[in-house]
Amino acid sequence: MADHIAALAAQFQLKDWQVRKLIELIDAGNTIPFIARYRKEEHGSLDDQTIRAVCERLEYLRNLDARREQVRGLIESAGKLTDTVSAALDKAATLAEIDDIYRPFRPKRKTRASVARERGLEPLAQKILAQEKRSPYPIDMAEDFVSPEKGVETPADALAGAKDIIAEIISDDANVRRRLRVVAMAQGVITSRAAKDEDSVYRTYYEFSQPAAKIAGHRVLALDRGEREGFLKVSLELDGQRGQNIVTSTYVKPGTPCCDAVEEAALDAYSRLIFPAIEREIRSELTEKACENAIQVFSVNLRQLLMQPPVKGRVTIGLDPGYRTGCKVAVVDATGKVLDTGVIYPTHSEARVREAKQTLVRLIRKYSVTLIAIGNGTASKETEIFTDAVLKENKLDRSVDYMVVSEAGASVYSASKLAAAEYPDYDLTLRSAVSIAHRLQDPLAELVKIDPKAIGVGQYQHDMPPKKLGEALGGVVESCVNAVGVDLNTASPSLLENIAGISTTVAKNIVAYRQENGAFTARTQLKKVPKLGPKAFEQCAGFLRVVESANLLDNTGVHPESYAAAEKLLTACGYDLKKAPSGGFSELKARAEKLGIPALAEQIGIGEPTLRDIIAELEKPGRDPRDELPSPLLRSDIKDIKDLKPGMEMKGTVRNVIDFGAFVDIGVHQDGLVHITQISKKFVRHPSDVLKVGDIVTVWVLAVDEARGRISLTMKKPAEAK
Repeated sequence: MADHIAALAAQFQLKDWQVRKLIELIDAGNTIPFIARYRKEEHGSLDDQTIRAVCERLEYLRNLDARREQVRGLIESAGKLTDTVSAALDKAATLAEIDDIYRPFRPKRKTRASVARERGLEPLAQKILAQEKRSPYPIDMAEDFVSPEKGVETPADALAGAKDIIAEIISDDANVRRRLRVVAMAQGVITSRAAKDEDSVYRTYYEFSQPAAKIAGHRVLALDRGEREGFLKVSLELDGQRGQNIVTSTYVKPGTPCCDAVEEAALDAYSRLIFPAIEREIRSELTEKACENAIQVFSVNLRQLLMQPPVKGRVTIGLDPGYRTGCKVAVVDATGKVLDTGVIYPTHSEARVREAKQTLVRLIRKYSVTLIAIGNGTASKETEIFTDAVLKENKLDRSVDYMVVSEAGASVYSASKLAAAEYPDYDLTLRSAVSIAHRLQDPLAELVKIDPKAIGVGQYQHDMPPKKLGEALGGVVESCVNAVGVDLNTASPSLLENIAGISTTVAKNIVAYRQENGAFTARTQLKKVPKLGPKAFEQCAGFLRVVESANLLDNTGVHPESYAAAEKLLTACGYDLKKAPSGGFSELKARAEKLGIPALAEQIGIGEPTLRDIIAELEKPGRDPRDELPSPLLRSDIKDIKDLKPGMEMKGTVRNVIDFGAFVDIGVHQDGLVHITQISKKFVRHPSDVLKVGDIVTVWVLAVDEARGRISLTMKKPAEAK
């Protein structure tokens, strides 16, 4: 563990004591949200993303150790473990290096070399490979190994078999492979050519080449997909002479009778065995790095989408647009409860459109609707135009706002068992309309019900390793849900199961307990929930809010273990918890700072970070960190792609951030692309350094390709654009 502590501390620029404490906390079964929020003093107030990264790297290092010892045991059981091999295993820093060391000892399938060994040609191969200055020529030595009964008919057959053995010996050399891998990555070129005479979306890559060391991750993923779909032939090219020299310089001893035979075997090893394997490894490594980057981008986008501010306290209509089957309508109240549903036909006959308008106006007036959420799928633009016309014709545009929201994953959710359990009385099309309304009211609570891969804020997410993507996105969801906290009496099972320490089974048990016994009135009642033991209570309690509790602390992020400290703080600052004002203790921070935070923390017996967290929670009980972010852009105007002209200035919402730019919703159904070169006049390393999902930005139209539905935007003012 000491080695891991030093390695992790160096990698993440942490102190040894921080890493040591994190490992202790993780090994004790604590969840990452709990460690990040309630054990700040122990690890130095590290954020949850850093803790998660350390945890993932620790797992990799431990898996590396396990594989190292497994290989050591396998080699030892074969009776071939030497001090040199053991030392090499100790130094190996990656799984690839360990596999290279194990390669010569690994049981092999039938190969040309294994066949030659079965024919008794191993001694000949070793004599030739030794390349002694006074040895006979290889063909002469081979005469002693002719054995027709073993399939060696002539000296030439014996020599060929010996060279196959030498080629495999060279191929199994971990040092040679390591050197070639470094050179191939540094000097190799990824190339692609058209695999068929057919136009496709991969046209850009029909004549493509780029250094392996510089190729962008999104290009690697595009090449991989194009190759899988049969449109591209992709390869790694390396100056053959350079690669061959590495092999021959290691094994060939010039001027000896056997040097030519060894050189032939070395070149065969390079072209037939080593380089194809190196090519696969390099491409695999590039793909792995590209996937890691794409998953990181997806994770950042997902976090920002989940943390979008909710539009609270407004009765909302959700519209799920459609042509043939009509537009599905759902009215939900300010708490998300479904009030009414139906179907309208705003794209059909005049009579149907007139009826649709009357229905929408009736619903707005009957339920005092002030907000409309429109899904951005098929017929979205027509539905938006229809909605805008209805509001203006009936003079409702000043009291009712609308917003086009992403409906990615809504169909997946509406057809799920979860949706059927939540809304058994509605068919899946109406459930989709309900989901669209909920996405605007509370994005986090609604989107946790959907597989993160279906939310659509990444790039090539369906090409990612499912396990890695699932773990990364699951971590993001967990982080966001715990950062916000949930209402214990209204949270769905899908929301509860993302709370630290709560499993799927326990989440269902909480809801069942709530249904059987009524609303929770105190956090301590959680201890009565089946299968929610002391450890689970410790992990989850601080993230669950009980608005109905008589104890104000139950509706804050203050952990029950710190209730006594919170009461001491209030007493020291002249307050009484039993006489708590409903709006919180607004002057608490000022009073605490007047007394001195360090002195107050010491007096109460807690750390300064915990004290500051308690103060923040008591000043605003039940606070939602999302409320501090800019509100979403609610539209009251619409445009068609035909209306766009170069130079036109517009406001838009960032929908997705990817490696080469960002897609911005400017209210014309088709999102426009701000290329990375158009984000700022300053150098931008990655779009996510400047933009995030949900940002409201000012953009200018650069170009419009109406036929292909493409809009190019810039964030540079026209005077700045080149």
